[in-house]
Amino acid sequence: MTVPADDGTSLAGTLTLPAGPGPHPAVLLLHGSGPLDRDGNAPKLRVNLARPVAEALAARGIATLRYDRRGVGATPGDWRTAGFTDNRRDAAAAVRALADRDDIRADAIGVIGHSEGALHAMALGSRTDVRAVVLLAGFADVGEGAFRWQGRSIVSSMPAPVRLLRRPLAGLGGQILARVKKTRTDVARVAGNKVNARWLREMLVHDTRDDLAAISASVLAVTGAKDLQVDPDALEVIARLVPGGAQTHRVDDLTHVLRRDPGRPTMNHYRRLLREPVDPGLLDLVAEWLTRHLDAAACETSAEERLAASS
Repeated sequence: MTVPADDGTSLAGTLTLPAGPGPHPAVLLLHGSGPLDRDGNAPKLRVNLARPVAEALAARGIATLRYDRRGVGATPGDWRTAGFTDNRRDAAAAVRALADRDDIRADAIGVIGHSEGALHAMALGSRTDVRAVVLLAGFADVGEGAFRWQGRSIVSSMPAPVRLLRRPLAGLGGQILARVKKTRTDVARVAGNKVNARWLREMLVHDTRDDLAAISASVLAVTGAKDLQVDPDALEVIARLVPGGAQTHRVDDLTHVLRRDPGRPTMNHYRRLLREPVDPGLLDLVAEWLTRHLDAAACETSAEERLAASS
């Protein structure tokens, strides 16, 4: 399936449909940050999230759409020049493309977002055509605060000699953020590396709490107790800010890459963890919750249609 973006870019993706006749409830799957393809994979980090999610949902009668980011896979462009707001607009275009299909129930569409994808899912949750939102490792803070928390968390997970350098490392991180804020181009060299400066500038000032307070859809929020990149305590803020409340789960041993690590969490374990499948308990939780809430949305619409017909 191809998603037409607002600027005419064709976002190449895959729509996984359940067996049997439609129209089906559907979910848009949004991945984390960086040059990620439709399966959530970057050249040096293969999370392989999409296929197990799509299979788990298809088994319960729910379709799943995922797409290649700009400049990745079969989608044209340059991922380094795409801003945070560009990614958000692309996600909104994908929801519209789903709703326009005859084999999809426009009244039963949900969004699953992981990491950066969770932030866009928060914004999409305020739309009337999104009925259910799943937030996997989403933060509840301004972007700069989340970045600083992540830096402290990662350093604290490192060996003792590195932890002793946490103050100078924090100072260096502050200098890098200050350098990014002063950039004016889409791409810039920061600390010797070419980075997506516009994405960083927009991300640093974005406050997800504003989006959380505007969500009208049902919300499931899940973060691992051993997530080093997103503060698990954000779950309490999410539950408090979402107007209708949110079902939250802080999952023991679950990491940011959605695999469980029984030992001391460290990003050095990611390569080993990613050789294992996505946590099956997490997949069951998400699939069962979406089945319940998207079915309820469809039934609610059917009741409204029957009432309108009788009147």
